[in-house]
Amino acid sequence: MKPKILLTNDDGINSVGLWAAYEALAPIAEVTVVAPATQQSAVGRSISIFEPIRAHEIMMNGVNAYAVGGKPTDSVIIGLFALSLDPDLVVSGINIGENLSYESIMTSGTVGAALEAANQGTPAIAFSLQVEDQGDKFDDPRHHCQSFEDAKTVVREVSGTFLTRKFPEGADVINVNIPSRLTGRYEVTRLSHKLFLTGVEKRLDPRGRPYFWINGPLVGNDAEGTDVHAIRKGNVSITPITLDCTAPSANKELRSLFFSPSLDITRCNKEEP
Repeated sequence: MKPKILLTNDDGINSVGLWAAYEALAPIAEVTVVAPATQQSAVGRSISIFEPIRAHEIMMNGVNAYAVGGKPTDSVIIGLFALSLDPDLVVSGINIGENLSYESIMTSGTVGAALEAANQGTPAIAFSLQVEDQGDKFDDPRHHCQSFEDAKTVVREVSGTFLTRKFPEGADVINVNIPSRLTGRYEVTRLSHKLFLTGVEKRLDPRGRPYFWINGPLVGNDAEGTDVHAIRKGNVSITPITLDCTAPSANKELRSLFFSPSLDITRCNKEEP
């Protein structure tokens, strides 16, 4: 029997990137698509806990799929616990637009879905394709002029590798970014600090009231070994990510701050007012 893959994304079930991933994976696995019904980019790992989630079985591109009225994280949870898919691997993507650096993996719904799967005990890979024009991220995801042929090869090769073996020790999610023009090779990378130079543009609406756009240009490059640097030189960036956000290097200083006699909470609580 073929291994099983749950395929999701954050661009929505209509995205050409999602179906490019399906085409890449269908020859090597039994693929079930469970994806947001609408565009959900930049929602990170948010989850719907104050409203019901509806999932509709639909036919798209000749394939039975599930359109989930919620976030990418919701889609993963529905696939794992409501549909009981029990996949060997969760694949998220192909996202239209790169997901590089600390800031992107914290806000990306593509990576958020993969993190949720990993947190539930299923290995997950997030795939993102660099766009040459950042405006493409905001266009209709059903139509995209960029070729997905190289990206499909990467999705098949990387996913196929981890259908037959476990992730390296310490890696919970594999974050894969594919350059718009693949001229290099695979490169194992670390996360850059930033992808964008954050800015805010103030404008006035027709009634003279202010509103704001968060914007900013892309970081031009970063140090050797980072995901941004790899993509800029045409390599496929493969970054292992861990769910554990603990910073153990800070433990010693924190202990010195909060374990001194002057900060004995128990003693303070016993003192008379």
